[in-house]
This record gives sequence, structure tokens and C-alpha cells, in this order.
Amino acid sequence: MPSRPANRPRLVVFDLDGVVYRGRQAVPGAPQLIGWLRERSVAVRYATNNSMSSRETYVERLAGMGITANAEEVVTSTSATIGYLQRHRADVRTILAAGAPGMVAQLERAGYEVTAAADAVPPAYDGSPLPVRFDAVVVGLDQEYDYRRVAAAATAVRSGSLFLATNADLRFPTPHGFLPGAGSLVAAIRAAAGDVEPLVIGKPGPAMFTEILETAGIGAEEAVAVGDNPDADVVAARRTGVFSVLVLTGVTEARMVGQLAGDRRPDLVVAGPAELQALLDEWLS
Repeated sequence: MPSRPANRPRLVVFDLDGVVYRGRQAVPGAPQLIGWLRERSVAVRYATNNSMSSRETYVERLAGMGITANAEEVVTSTSATIGYLQRHRADVRTILAAGAPGMVAQLERAGYEVTAAADAVPPAYDGSPLPVRFDAVVVGLDQEYDYRRVAAAATAVRSGSLFLATNADLRFPTPHGFLPGAGSLVAAIRAAAGDVEPLVIGKPGPAMFTEILETAGIGAEEAVAVGDNPDADVVAARRTGVFSVLVLTGVTEARMVGQLAGDRRPDLVVAGPAELQALLDEWLS
């Protein structure tokens, strides 16, 4: 594995939880690193698989930690899904959305005609055809999902609607343990639709990082991705040809690094932001 990027970095993409902050507290050194990058005219982006919150919500959260950001710099799995549709599927106008209200609102603000999956079928759904055909089915984390939502989405997919998953995380961590992630709903819909595979936009799929690179106008060889999760952040970076840095401030412990292999093995491992800043100082000189 290379110990440094082949080219001088022009863009650094940060995962959020476990990299920039933990809970409501900034990771020590992260605000300083981000401010230092801005002083050197290095573009910064934030990439999260969360599909429920808006980009503006993250801007406010980061501001509370002393980190300046604008909405265009924050890429959620929902905003990346919208970007993918706008750039590559101009034919999609009507969407059946199986996700949280925040995801539905973001899709509507982007100009799509959106029907929430819970509203697409009657309470006692008998499998009859949906009243309209949808161009696409978009699935994200929905903490209220139930049989009707799965039934409506699966019916639409079987009818030929484009099947998009904002992300495929089967679970996500909380201070009290793991909860089901968007991938659990995606898996149920995929099975009910006859094993139709969705296009996964969020990490570890390459679409989110590809969207970031295309929007920024920066090549993969000039970018660095910083994350704490080898299964999501590192794999997504490798699939898009971006130099990957694994930081040990989140879900990965130092004892686990030696077990990483294949696409899960990062190009570089650092203890935290201060060590990464020292290396970037060399790479940018």
C-alpha cells in the first residue's frame, strides 16, 4: 500500500461520526485540522450515510463545535441520491419513498413528486396494483417502517420502478448498542420484490464519492478520504480510487488493524487528527 497520495491533495472527504465528532463533542484536533486545510485552500467535504437529517442540520451541528461549513460541503446519502438522479436519471420524476420524513422532505425540495410508502396502499393491503406507477423507489432509514411500507415498495419494484437505496447499513451504533439500519429495510424489500438488487448510493458503494468528485471537479487521484469504518469508508474510497486514511478515533481499534485485508485495508492508519495534519503538511509542501 502507498504511504502517501500519488498527487498533492486538493480535496479531503471526512466521515462525520467518529471522525469529526463523537456524539455532541468534536474529536480533539478535528476543528483545528479542518481550519488548517481551509487556510491552505484544500477543499473539504463531509460524507455521511445518514438519510434522515438535512445538510443544513449538519451545518448547524458543526457550527456548534466551532467548525464552519456550508450545505454544499455536506453530502448525506439522501443528497447523494438526489445528485445521482439529477446527473444520471433525468427521466425520474415520481418517487415512492420508504424513509423518514426528513428524507421525503429533501426529495420534495429537489423538485420530485414524492409519495410516502405508508400512504401508497390501504391499511389492509391485499396485493392489488398500486394506483400509479412510480419512476423510482428510494429507500432510507425509517424508524416507523412496517408491513405496509415494505409491501408498497416491493410492489413498485416488481412493477419495474428503479430501486435505489440511500445506504445499505444493516445496523448502526448507539451509546446503548446497535439498532437496525436502512439496510434491514432494503433487505426486506429486496426479498419481497424477488431478489431485485438495488443501486446503493451511500458507502461502501462508490456512488457517493463519485458524486462528491464530480461536483467538486476534482480527480480521485487528488483526493483523500478520512474515515473510522473500514467496511464503509475505506471500501468506498478504494472503489473510487481515492487514497484512504483510517483514523482510530471511532469504531476501529488499533488491535483490529492487522486483521483488515482486501478492500477493507486502508492506505494509511493514523491515531487521530493531529497525526494526520502533520502528514498533510508534508504532502502539501
